[in-house]
Amino acid sequence: MESRKLSRFIIIVAIISLAASALLYLLHYYIFQDSHHIFIYMLGDLAFIPLEVFLVVVVIERILTSREKHAISQKMNMVVGSFYSELGNALLGKILGSFDDPEQIDSHMGVNKNWSSPEFKQALVYSSHFNHTPNPGKLDLQHLKNLLAAKRSFMLTLLENPNLLEKDDFTDLLWASFHLGEELDARPSLENLPETDKAHLANDVKRMYALLLNQWIKYLIHLKSQYPHLYSLVLRTHPFQANPNAIIKE
Repeated sequence: MESRKLSRFIIIVAIISLAASALLYLLHYYIFQDSHHIFIYMLGDLAFIPLEVFLVVVVIERILTSREKHAISQKMNMVVGSFYSELGNALLGKILGSFDDPEQIDSHMGVNKNWSSPEFKQALVYSSHFNHTPNPGKLDLQHLKNLLAAKRSFMLTLLENPNLLEKDDFTDLLWASFHLGEELDARPSLENLPETDKAHLANDVKRMYALLLNQWIKYLIHLKSQYPHLYSLVLRTHPFQANPNAIIKE
């Protein structure tokens, strides 16, 4: 119904515009009696239409779209940053200790001041194909349950952000975090779980951690180029190094 009304409105506006244009041309001819002059300017206006369409539809629209995407990207990176400040950084550090080979993860994710584009690309590839499953016996499931439950309202607030449509990878991370939290909440007790159930939960943790690593690297790339002071803090405090410490000693 609404589309019909809109179509009818467009048709009416088009008819009125054409009629007004025709009347103005007739008035011009009636006053000046110069059809040659009318057709010269009419042809000139028609000749400019393709160029005008190109400028408006292609050039200007692309510029505006690019600016809009950049603005949305900036806002989303702020959202991603708030996620890591509130929850992500704690998850990165806490879960790292549950792997049997944390040193190998450190070697791929241990970003430092010497990192440049090649190292970040390698880290993105590594995190995209992350294939380490945490040791179920080392996972502190109760702590993860409490942490995710405490931040559930915060994550729900993030999901309400309409700009999430522009960042599927971060949305996947949020859903993986929610899923793990729901799995942990669904169990009356996390003590004395069968090995099969522990393995299932460990796989859920692995899925979330892989997304957590990948999104973290993308966020660091943004920080390095746009906010070096925030990037400096991450370099000093991230868990993929021997002694993370915010204090600047050198």
